[in-house]
Formats: sequence, structure tokens, C-alpha cells
Amino acid sequence: MSDEPQPKQDRQGWAPREPEPGPARRRTPQEGPTTPSNNGPGKAPRGSAPATSGGPGRGGPGRAADGPEATPPPGSPGKGASDPDEDSEDSGKAPGDSAPSSANADQGPDQDPEQNPEEKLEPNPGQASNPVQGPAPDQDSSPEQDPNPGQNPDPAPTSRTGTTSGPASAGGAGKVVGTGKVVDAGKVVDAEQSSSPNAPLDDSTRQLRTVTPGNGPAATAGEAVGQGVGQGVGHGVDAAAVADGSGKQAKKAKRVKRTRTGWRRIVPTWRMVLGTFVLGILLLAGLFVLGYNMVHIPEANAAATKQSNVFLYADGSQLARDGEVNRENVSLAQVSKAAQHAVLAAEDRDFYSESAIDPKATLRAAWNTATGKGKQSGSTITQQYVKNYYLAQEQTVTRKVKEFFIAIKLDREETKAHILEGYLNTSYFGRNAYGIQAAAQAYYGVDADELTAGQGAYLASLLNAPSEYDVVAHPENKDAALARWKYVLDGMVKEGWLSESARAKTTFPTPKQTVVSAGMSGQRGYLVEAVKQYLYDSEVIEEDTLRAGGYRITTTLQKSKQDAFVKAVDDQVMDKLDKKNRSVDKYVRVGGVSIDPKSGKVLAMYGGIDFTQQYYNNATRRDYQVGSTFKPFVFTSAVQNNSVTQSGTPITPNTVYDGSNVRPVQGWSGGAYAPENEDQVSYGDVTVRQATDKSVNSVYAQMAVDVGPQRVEQTAIDLGVPESTPDMEPYPSIALGTATASVLDMAEAYATLANHGRHGTYALVNKITKDGEKIGLPQQNVQQVVTREAADTTTSVLRSVVDSGTATAAQAAGRPAAGKTGTAEEDKAAWFAGYTPDLATVVAVMGQDPDTGVHKPLYGAMGLPRINGGGAPAEIWAQFTKAALKGTPVTDFDLELQEGAGEVVIPPGEDTGEPSAPGKGDEDNGDGSPTGGENTEGATAGQGQDNGGQTGGTPGADGGTTAGGGPTDGGATGAPPTGGPGGGTPTGGTGDSGGTGDGGGGGDPGTGTGDAGGTGPALSF
Repeated sequence: MSDEPQPKQDRQGWAPREPEPGPARRRTPQEGPTTPSNNGPGKAPRGSAPATSGGPGRGGPGRAADGPEATPPPGSPGKGASDPDEDSEDSGKAPGDSAPSSANADQGPDQDPEQNPEEKLEPNPGQASNPVQGPAPDQDSSPEQDPNPGQNPDPAPTSRTGTTSGPASAGGAGKVVGTGKVVDAGKVVDAEQSSSPNAPLDDSTRQLRTVTPGNGPAATAGEAVGQGVGQGVGHGVDAAAVADGSGKQAKKAKRVKRTRTGWRRIVPTWRMVLGTFVLGILLLAGLFVLGYNMVHIPEANAAATKQSNVFLYADGSQLARDGEVNRENVSLAQVSKAAQHAVLAAEDRDFYSESAIDPKATLRAAWNTATGKGKQSGSTITQQYVKNYYLAQEQTVTRKVKEFFIAIKLDREETKAHILEGYLNTSYFGRNAYGIQAAAQAYYGVDADELTAGQGAYLASLLNAPSEYDVVAHPENKDAALARWKYVLDGMVKEGWLSESARAKTTFPTPKQTVVSAGMSGQRGYLVEAVKQYLYDSEVIEEDTLRAGGYRITTTLQKSKQDAFVKAVDDQVMDKLDKKNRSVDKYVRVGGVSIDPKSGKVLAMYGGIDFTQQYYNNATRRDYQVGSTFKPFVFTSAVQNNSVTQSGTPITPNTVYDGSNVRPVQGWSGGAYAPENEDQVSYGDVTVRQATDKSVNSVYAQMAVDVGPQRVEQTAIDLGVPESTPDMEPYPSIALGTATASVLDMAEAYATLANHGRHGTYALVNKITKDGEKIGLPQQNVQQVVTREAADTTTSVLRSVVDSGTATAAQAAGRPAAGKTGTAEEDKAAWFAGYTPDLATVVAVMGQDPDTGVHKPLYGAMGLPRINGGGAPAEIWAQFTKAALKGTPVTDFDLELQEGAGEVVIPPGEDTGEPSAPGKGDEDNGDGSPTGGENTEGATAGQGQDNGGQTGGTPGADGGTTAGGGPTDGGATGAPPTGGPGGGTPTGGTGDSGGTGDGGGGGDPGTGTGDAGGTGPALSF
């Protein structure tokens, strides 16, 4: 610090320092460019610190603001004296000036980077100094005190002709650099040239006030103003910096902007992310406003006056028209509260409290539709009503957007009650019923206001899947329908609409079996529904879209063949029923399908007695066992896979098997299995051809194990039986027909055999158009699924079934034919599946209670002891086939057989080839060859199976019984004994339940069984 004496203070705390004379210093380039100064509140007005009179500094000649270039007079001072004893740490700001940063801000408070700190500038001798005074302590330093804001006061007279230089403040307390910057405490601030040289000085800027730095006592004048020398270059310079007492640092270092390098260059900054987010929000808001104003609530769509769908036969004649919309609109008051609450519980539990839309579900549905992930829903009741009543049914993004805005507007303009009423009247419930009133009549025969909670819950369940959840039309889906029904009831309890006690008492209300639809009476309704299901399954058109109408559909059905099928059923079954005198006749149902083997086209279909009396289609239902009609698939698989018996013998039509009743299968590790033959008949050694003719269960169960149940299942799938067929499992019992395939499924599989192993998915539609535009249909894509040798050898075996087996009734067709009979467990269904080279047809006669839908046995139907596949089904097949092929050339099968399959081999010791049929009075010759046998399919009900499981005694060596009368070793069930008293059999007869273990029979090896571990189900024969 210097020993120079301090200046005297005046009454306001500061005394001006006389500037020391000295030459002005030229600013070096290293000191950097000047930084402009800004005026603002709390800063000194521009020009409040005029320089003293004198010529220009060492920076060179300058020019006054309002005059030409002038040469400064000699001796003008260029620097103000600096007192090294006064250290200004934070001098503050002069009123009206900002505190810009400087490149020299980091230097010491008393140093200029380019200047000797001990160098002092003396004022021009003889020239009075004009110090700058800060405002008084009690005086506001606001720029409003300046009568001429933005203008500098008049400078000293000496500067009027050119540039000026002089002390920046009293005592030269600061350094004013000639480039226009004020260096204060080592920091450079801007000084501005006077914009008005003639403006008067503002007295407020002449006062200096005591400034208290943020970290020390009141600063001196030199500290407040700073150290510096004024020097003008080219124009007048303001050179004042006054502290404002704020306690904050007046000048800040200039912030250096970092350069982003490397991977950081591609990462957006937070400002970019925030900006994008805000922009996106604004864009969405704009789009919402635009959409809301552009989309208006339209008039009701074509649903109110919707078009009809026209269904045509293959020749163009009209089959049916479904344009009669079954709908009856009712008010909300005409719908029971229980039904209303059931619908809300199923579809939208928050309907009365939520807004019109569910944004999350709507966006998800729109995205999944746009990206091709399938139809999605999740809409509110309001949105569904908008779709049903105002918009089309297609699943597009455009429709979803319109639905979105219309729902919002509708919710603002209509009451919730009005929207719910409209939704209940426009929703589809299946059975061609539109609206809840029509649904109540179609399913329960009551009005909507009479619906119970259970009934309402079932109708509400149908909204989710009208076709699939109809338990009458699709009994196989009953479990899924029950689960949905329970979900609805539980939802009603949860929402407080149904009490726990009432819920516990509610039982499933099975819908009635009949519907009323005059336009779909007879076979028309069955055919139309089958065609629709084909279009849905083939993904040609969606259900909602087809219901909108306007389609012209030409089917593959031929009217002449369709009429022939109906007549054959009427002649062979319906005309023989006596429902008044035989209650069992009320149970009789018939289903049938006929397919062209070469094209796969369905030519005729019989669905039931009348669509208005029985809604479900017997030709497409999958809830009856197919019985022995499945056995040919086992043999086809054996030939296809070159299978062998347990002894290693290749399986051919002439391979010999043991056909004993209740014979345990060999080579199966899944447990003991010993199936029964029909009527407990034991056939002894028989060939595969003979076992097929007589439908011997024990032979085909063993063959399934020899081939492999998995391979058998796969072969059936390849031929055309759906993989999803219920109860088709890879076990030995698969050979007996435990699967519940439909008549249509079996017809498709048999058509593949008729077509030499080439399979193509069945077709029911030739052409479909809308508004003149043709809609694409699936390609047939015919493939060789099994070898021709496997298919044709199977055909050869099945021809003998018609020629000399259980299906001789099919010979009445007058055509070369192949086929197989089958009977379901307890005679609840009888089948015949057969084909000629030109036509494959399957017929089934089924038993079902018309009121409860329960499957019923057909014992005594049509006045016959029993109904089997060789009876009514084969007779219907023969009459229909003869009529359908009338006028066409008779063609024979062109077969390529397995090696050796063309020869017919009779097993050793087989005289007549006829087995012993116990219980029919047949006698045993004692040498293993039964006589007097007859077609076992024609047995009477009296020879059916019972559940006794034991006989009156154990057969002895002489054919009698022992006194013990214990259960037989076989444990098999059988027909009631018809022999001697006590459940035994007469000498030479056979036991009624399969006899005892090895050698325990009555001398006939065909009548006894091995030590079976159990019996199989009496299923198909």
C-alpha cells in the first residue's frame, strides 16, 4: 500500500481527490474489446460522470458526438490518479449502469493486466477537476431522477470540440480506459458515450454516498468508484462507476460455454426434451380442439334401416334372406333393474360415474388395429352405443377417432339413461335377436321387464360372444359361458346391485331350445348359420361387419341335392316317428353333410327338424361321440407309418389279431386297458378286414397301441379332423371313437380318403360380393396328406364293410361304395360314414331331450329295439346318394393298394367267419368256430351292456357254474344272462360276462378272456 495521505471527507462522507497530471495511456489490444453498458433501475444515468476538459488521450484523435474531427489540445490528461492504499473489493454499480463481466475480472482489485499499478495519471495543471458525486444516502438513485433518460449531461467545455479525457471520479478513484470500459477493482465495466453533449448535468449524480460492501465496512470514494483513468477514442466516454450498497458483487465473470463432444452431441439436452414435450402437448391439444369442432354427431346409421344379406344356392336361386331384423325397441323403464345392472356389471361398471371415453383402452384398441394385431375393444358403453347406432362396424382408426369425439359430445348432450337405453336396444345377443327385448323372447320367452338376475346375467354374457356363449347351439362352450355368467353375477354383488344371499340362490337359467324366426324356418336357418360360421372361421369377414348387411353370398350348396337329403331323412326317419305314442321318438335328431371329394365343396347339409324349433345345427355340433367311424383312421395311420404288430408282423388288411372280448392290450404302459366288444362278443383270431367288417373293439384298441396313439391322432388331423376336437386324446381308446367330432368334420376326413389321400379344407361359399365388388375367399390348397397307398388300402377294407359287413344297407345306393358304421355309448348316437368315387356323405342319428338338451339313448325309437349305424343312418345315406348321383355315370374306385392287400385271407380254423354272439341262442361247436352268427349291429336292446360286473357263478370245465358264484376274473360287464338258472349257461353255451381266466371258459377259446385288469368303456361298435 502507498503512504499517500487519504483525502478529506466532506459532510456526506467523501471528499473528491484532485487528479494527478499525467499523460493518457493507449489501450493495448490485449485488454480486449469493450463491453457495452446497460442502464437499469438502481444504476446511474448515462453520462453522469463527464470527463474533464482536455484533448484526446493517447488513443489518438477522436470526434465529438456533434462535431467534426478535432485535434485535442496538448497537455490533456489521459489517466486519473490511483490511490494504492484504497482497496475496492466490491465497489458496486454507478446509478444507471449495469455490471458487465470482463475478461480481466479475475485479476486483483488494484491492477490492470496491461498497466503498471504504480503508474499514476496527473490532471492537466490549471484545469479544474469536475468530480462525480454519488447520490446522498437518503436520496433515491432511480433513473427516474434523470429528466432526460438515456442522455448524458453536458460535458466540460474543453470537450466540445473533440474527444474528452479526464478523471472518472473524485480523486481519480477509478480507471477509465480509452476503449470505453471502466476498470473497477480489477474488473472492466462499460462506459457509454454521451448521446447529448449539451444536456445539463444532473445534480444527483454529483453526489457520492457511502457504500457498504457485502463483506466489510463503508467503502471509501476510491473503493466505490474504482480505480481508472478516462480516455476517449473516437467519441466521448462516460467514466463513472458508483457503488449502490446492495452488498452483492457488481461484476460477474463471463460464463464460458462448453462445447459438446463425442456421444454427448447426439443426446438431446434437457431443454430439447422439455421443448419437445411442451410442443407435443400443445400439438395434441390443438388436434383435440380441431377434431372436436370438425366431428359432429351424425344421423343414425344403416343399423336402423340396415340392408339384407342374400344367400343363394350354387345355381343362383335364392336360399334365404336375413334382412328381417329381429328387434323391438323398449324404454329403459321396460327393462328390469336386474337386467340393467347385469349389463353394466358385464360391460361398464362405472358407467354412471365415468366420462364417455376410456382413453387408455381407446388408444390401445386404435394401436392394435392400426398395427394389425386384431380387433380390440375395451370401449365404454357410450362408445359401443356410438359404434352401434351412428357408425359402421369396421375396425379402423378413422372409425375409432370419430367414435371418440362423438362419444364425448353425446355424453354432454344426452343423459346416461338415454345412452343406456339406446345401447340395450341396439346390441346383438345372438339368435338373430337385436336388442334386449328380442333377446328375452328368443332365449326365455319373456319380456325384458320380467328378466331375473340370472337370466339378465346370461344375456349380458352373450354380449361378449353371442355365437360362442349360446350353450344350446354350442354345448361344448358351456364351461366358458358359465364362467362368464358367474363373473357378471359377482360383479353385481361387488357393486351392491345383488345381495350375497340372492347370489347364492341363483342357479344357471338354461335357455329354451326353440326360437321364432319365420324367415329361417326349415333347413334355411341351419344353412345360413353354417355359411356365416364358415366366413368367420375363414376370416373372410367379421361377424359385426356381416351383420351390417348388404352382402350377396353364393354358396356351394346344390338345391337338388339339398332337397334329396331332406327327403331321404323324412322317408327313413321322420315319417316313422310316433311322438304321441312313443316318447323316445321325441328325442330323435338327424344331422348330415355331403361333400364333393375332388373339390371339397359342401353340396348338401341337413341340420335338424326345423330351425325355428331346434336352433342348433346337428351337422356342425361337436358333442356326440363318433364311435367306430374313427377306426379307419387307425388303419390308415398303420399303413402310412409302416407299423407292425407286437410280434413284428406288418399291419395289412390280412394281419391276424385276437378279437376276444375284454382282451387286455399289449405294449401299453399307461395302465391296464381291456375294451369290450359290442354285446360282449368274442371273435377269436380275425383279420384286420374281418375286424373292420364286424367293428371289433379289442382288435382296433391293440392296433392303436401298435401304431402309436399319437400317430393315430396326427393322421386323423391330417385327414381333416380338427386338432381341437373334444376328447380326441392319444390313448388306446382313441380307436373306439371317444372323440366328439362333428358330422361336417367326419365328412371332410372321409372325403380325403375318397380323394386318394389328398386333402383340402371344405368350402361352403363360391362367391361373395358387396355393392358389386367381389370379396376374396380362401384358397383350397389341396395337399397329399397321406400316401395314396394308405388311403386306397383303407378304401379297400371299407368296401368290404358295405359288401359283407355291418353296412350292407348302403348297397341300395346302386354305386360302388365304401364306409363304416359307428354307435356311441349307450346308443345315444348312430353313425354311417361312406363314399363313392364322386360323393362323400356322413349321416348321424342322435338322441336329445328337446326341453333340457340332455343326450338320450335311442332304445325303442321308431319302434325298433335299437338304432345302430347299419340301420337308419346307412338307409338315409343310400337313398340320398342314389338320388344325388342320378343321371351321372357309374364309376368304380381306382385303387393303388398296399402289397398283398388285394388278397382276402381267412384265419386258420375259421370255417364261416361268423363269431359267436352270446345271449342270442347261438351254439358253440366246441372247436372254436361259432355257428349261427349274425350281424352284431342288429342286436336288440336286450343284449345291451349292463353294469353288473359279475355273474351268478364261475363257469366250470363242463360249461356249468361252480357253487361259489363269485365275480369273474375278467371283471367285465355284459348282457343279462339268458342261459340256465342262477346266471350260469347251458352245456355248450357261453358265459354272460366274458367268463373266467385262461382255460376257464366252456371249452370255446373265443368266449373266454385272459386275466384282464379291467374293461374299457362300451363306446362304439
